[in-house]
Amino acid sequence: MPADGRTQTAAKPPPRAMRPRARTAQSRVTTGKEILPNIDWRCATARRYQDIVARIASDQGGADRLTETRLQLVRRFAGGAVLAEMMEAQLAKGEAIDVGQYALLSSSLVRIATRIGLDRRARNITPTLSEYLESKANATEAAE
Repeated sequence: MPADGRTQTAAKPPPRAMRPRARTAQSRVTTGKEILPNIDWRCATARRYQDIVARIASDQGGADRLTETRLQLVRRFAGGAVLAEMMEAQLAKGEAIDVGQYALLSSSLVRIATRIGLDRRARNITPTLSEYLESKANATEAAE
């Protein structure tokens, strides 16, 4: 019995909704086959969104190194960035925009960017010792 007088009980398994599903039962978004479901990527706005997601993921060391939380933040940032660019295009055409909405969007982008990280993360491409020795052996064999 713990010092505080409570009895210990066996840990309950997580609820079904919190357990990971088999890869075949996951959505196309979860498996990485799609960024967003049911989108025609030929549209300029959709392509711009995809470009921003890809570039930020690359800055963070690659999509495979992003946690799900960070990936969600990257997607929110990309959506906000596309909206901001659309508002800026309206402004450049001389059309009126809601300055309060634009300022709120800009502030949100700054907050999300600081959560994601403004620094670039280099991907480690240094070979392991076994990979290095194998490449040397292959080079020696090829030279002979």
